[in-house]
Amino acid sequence: MRILFLSHYFPPEVNAPASRTFEHCREWVRAGHEVTVVTCAPNHPRGVLYPGYANRLWQEERRDGIRIIRLWTFIAANEGFALRTLNYVSFMIACIVAAPRLPKADVLLSTSPQFFNGLAGYFVSRLRRVPWALEIRDLWPESIVAVGGLRNRRVIALLERIESFAYRKADRIVPVTDAFKRHMVARGVDAQKIAVIKNGADMRLFDSGTAPGNLRRELALGERFVAGYFGTHGMAHRLDVVLQAAALLRARSDIVFLLVGDGAERARLVALRDSMGLENVLMLEQQPKQSMPKLWATIDASLVVLQRSPIFKTVIPSKIFESLAMERPVILGVDGESRELLQDAEAGVYVEPENAEALAAAVAGLAADRAGSAAMGKRGRRFVEEHFDRAVLARRYLEQLIPLREARATRAAERVQREAASR
Repeated sequence: MRILFLSHYFPPEVNAPASRTFEHCREWVRAGHEVTVVTCAPNHPRGVLYPGYANRLWQEERRDGIRIIRLWTFIAANEGFALRTLNYVSFMIACIVAAPRLPKADVLLSTSPQFFNGLAGYFVSRLRRVPWALEIRDLWPESIVAVGGLRNRRVIALLERIESFAYRKADRIVPVTDAFKRHMVARGVDAQKIAVIKNGADMRLFDSGTAPGNLRRELALGERFVAGYFGTHGMAHRLDVVLQAAALLRARSDIVFLLVGDGAERARLVALRDSMGLENVLMLEQQPKQSMPKLWATIDASLVVLQRSPIFKTVIPSKIFESLAMERPVILGVDGESRELLQDAEAGVYVEPENAEALAAAVAGLAADRAGSAAMGKRGRRFVEEHFDRAVLARRYLEQLIPLREARATRAAERVQREAASR
């Protein structure tokens, strides 16, 4: 099968959407399918091109058998609303303009957010006359409204109408949580065309047997209990709460916090840490994907936190799966479906979102019970192996795409028959 995938993010970018798209596409290539990803020059999150890349009209490369086509876009940092929107819209336009040159496909996928990348799938699918599968990794515009990134009611109403339009027009919708599916059904979407494919972990990369190497020594961690946050430093993550929890534990010489990543809030958070005099908080910049297993192996528990908001009860942060795959228990400051998953795994501790006192208590509790913490980690690894192995999920995903190809072939055959009968 020939698969065409539109994704605004792709490796060497290391965020969750880039990883999800790459890992699924790689598995489809391994299964014998022809996969092309259309993306832009890598620049996330700072809006700065990665070394070795240029922002050209069209450039190609290959990675693990995947054909990658990178299109020109207006590049902007992942902060602010106006410039980011221009960045998003420019990529959608680039996909539409490039559509006639894109390779033949049996099915087209696009992933949202960003929202306009998802919508690009509609236009390209119509121009190329191929079925369209729309992947939903976050509810948009609901999620951006929740963090205060968008307040104009008219704009919100317009985007919600476009969101409903996309749901209607997609031949298949692939959300990443059951809560997203319930949201769509409540909006009038036919449940039969929705297939939930949750996030997971690359079990070959995130091997719980990975050793930290010299990292603990290089970071001067010693034998201290390390609570780590890996990922985007953005508005939705409320990492101020992590710094507040660290302040409550500053007298504990046996506990240290490690934050790794980048994002719109990172510079402010570094300045806040310094102003608070938090010597028990280390902050590293974004690291390459291949370096992450050693970083996971360096910590003793992972922090997964989000803003307290009803919309975030519908999400499952992908770092949960990587943490559990690495046998690291999760301290979870996210309610809803994420909390239910962690309870099923019996592999962590839930704390009320944005509650620094509860977060500090959870860290101290795991630090005091190293054996119990390790047992949680082992249960988490087994849970992910059984339910959230990315390779297995990729095969389930493929099962949702094959009927679209078959339906297209049937329609094409019927069209030929009609044309022959009319001669």
